[in-house]
Amino acid sequence: MKLTGEQLIPASVETVWQMINDPEVLKACIPGCESLERGEDDRLTATVALKVGPVKARFAGDVTLSEIDPPNGYRIFGKGSGGVAGFAEGGAVIALAPVEGGTLLTYDAEAKIGGKLAQLGTRLIDSTAKKLTLQFFDALNQRITETV
Repeated sequence: MKLTGEQLIPASVETVWQMINDPEVLKACIPGCESLERGEDDRLTATVALKVGPVKARFAGDVTLSEIDPPNGYRIFGKGSGGVAGFAEGGAVIALAPVEGGTLLTYDAEAKIGGKLAQLGTRLIDSTAKKLTLQFFDALNQRITETV
């Protein structure tokens, strides 16, 4: 599954960079995120509970940031297991650029899933991924608006 897009965020590149690197902000913005902790060497551990169609899953996983270029962007890779519901792994390139009105955040992501989740069909998976992405950016924009 591929997911690409861009989001105009009404804040400076530096502010957006700080927000997308703050585990507390990310935890509050990621739908279903129960925990998110920064470990060593640009690694994060997370627990996320999601419902995709009829399948409920709690994923425990690790996320690694690489090619970090403050405040312009980074590459992110993560994988997690949801027990019998299946697994997910994937990565994304996140880029920030100053534009009139704030910051343009672009993302280019690719993910693989397996187990029960993979049996749900690509249309349901794709629509759920898009919905979760919109929820994340809505929450991030609200959080940034409250702090700027």
